[in-house]
Amino acid sequence: MDRKNPTKYVTISERSTERTPLVANSNKEEDDDDYGSEMDGSDYFKSISEAANDSIRRDSMAADRLSERLLAIDDDDDEMEDLILHETLNVDMDTPLITLSERKRRPIAIKDGTGTSTATATTADWTNVGGRFCSMTSLCVLAFSLISAALWISAEFIGPPNQPSGPYELIERQEGDDFFGHYTFYEGPDSVGSNGYVTYVAEQRARDVAIANISYEVDELDHFYRRRILGEDDGEGEEMTTTKSKTEPFLYLKTAATEAGPRESIRLEGKKRFNRGLFIIDVRHMPVGCGTWPAFWLTDEANWPVNGEIDIVEGVNFQTEAKTALHTTKGCDMFDVPGGTMTGTWDTAVGIPNRKTGIPDMTFREAKNCFVYDPHQWINQGCVAIDNDGGSLGIPLNDKGGGIFALEWDPVFRHIRTWVFSPHTTVPENLVKAIRTASEESESDRVMPNPEEWPLPYGYFPISDQTNCEGTKFRNMRLVLNTALCGTVAGNRFFIDCKNVSKTFKSCDEYIKSRPEALSEAYWKIRGVYIYQREWQKAWLGH
Repeated sequence: MDRKNPTKYVTISERSTERTPLVANSNKEEDDDDYGSEMDGSDYFKSISEAANDSIRRDSMAADRLSERLLAIDDDDDEMEDLILHETLNVDMDTPLITLSERKRRPIAIKDGTGTSTATATTADWTNVGGRFCSMTSLCVLAFSLISAALWISAEFIGPPNQPSGPYELIERQEGDDFFGHYTFYEGPDSVGSNGYVTYVAEQRARDVAIANISYEVDELDHFYRRRILGEDDGEGEEMTTTKSKTEPFLYLKTAATEAGPRESIRLEGKKRFNRGLFIIDVRHMPVGCGTWPAFWLTDEANWPVNGEIDIVEGVNFQTEAKTALHTTKGCDMFDVPGGTMTGTWDTAVGIPNRKTGIPDMTFREAKNCFVYDPHQWINQGCVAIDNDGGSLGIPLNDKGGGIFALEWDPVFRHIRTWVFSPHTTVPENLVKAIRTASEESESDRVMPNPEEWPLPYGYFPISDQTNCEGTKFRNMRLVLNTALCGTVAGNRFFIDCKNVSKTFKSCDEYIKSRPEALSEAYWKIRGVYIYQREWQKAWLGH
């Protein structure tokens, strides 16, 4: 092939005129006339083929004649066998030849402790054994080499699966003036499912009526951080003065009365979708009182409940215990939760009306079925874990200066876990450092949260294809932060939770429309929201 033009082949006529001799080992120089001046390529190879065939035939006939002569003599007649072989091979009679029969009888000397003895094995036998041994050894070495190569290729190029199983890294830090940049303001009435007595307004309207603003204040967590972790004081062994603490931004979200009746409120919907993560919210005050229904949650409204819902913080009226609820389609329950994985308890479902007769079922059941239409639980109750310590929601939470709520949604490690720490003096040191260093520009200066250093969660929900709830029940969700009033939950519990007020007002909506002074407590005060996700890495995980 022409190297400059790979597609061009050189023909016979273009080859060099130097020829290869037809007779092997001949030094005779051949000229062109030996092939014939008119011989083309096909005739040349034909002549070689005919000459080779004639040689093969002659050799075959000679071998047949030699075989006939050797078969005609006795097996033990070595002299005649040597004579025939000398004659056929044209070897001088003085040159010794070892025949096959002689090789079989040729003994091998093996020395032992008494002298030299003759072994029964022959040279040919040992040759065959040695050859087989070498072949087996070669095969073993080859197999070992192939297995080693496969393992190396698997570890180097394929290896364990690449999955989010490494340490956490900060994905979003929602603080101060940047907080609203992570959300869109939903504008309009509440959803049919919630049916709250509110109208959600756009960002500009919220700022105009002062129900969404940022305020800079001294951070109590900063006091705690400096005293307990840094070991600082005011020099006289007393608590630090506010002059040593810097001010931090705090987010305020409120509601406002209207002439029409429904109060103006805020519903923030996250711009980013999630399929996993560690979600942390530092709350200093949350809405509380008759008719209030605040929530910080994960959902995919357009595909609810197919893609699930996770309520991180949710309060109704005067509830005082933090809870986490999961809402899904059929086929997800928590009856397989391992012991020793959570400190909380499960919500209950008692007095559920029979769907056919309407008669209440007074059987005591734990709310462990996440299916929103489970017939033995309240509609959309879901599976609900409750903090046992109490005082972690509503008025008690606000009286303690708030707290930190954390939810870990980790499909790789097959669980959803939730914590609440209130007051802030109970926050684990690792979590305090993580929040305090989240604003550092350099990633190396940030402390990453590690839930394994925290106490047991109050809520534990196993999720995977090997549990009673597949991990695919939760996906493509975004954060939502809102304050609803009355509606299908707070409104339905109005006569249970607000007995005194309900004596005056016939409905929750009527109470809200009266513009009660108590609604001044229906506001959020948030230091920030922090979202982390595990780093991707190649790792084999045992479960």
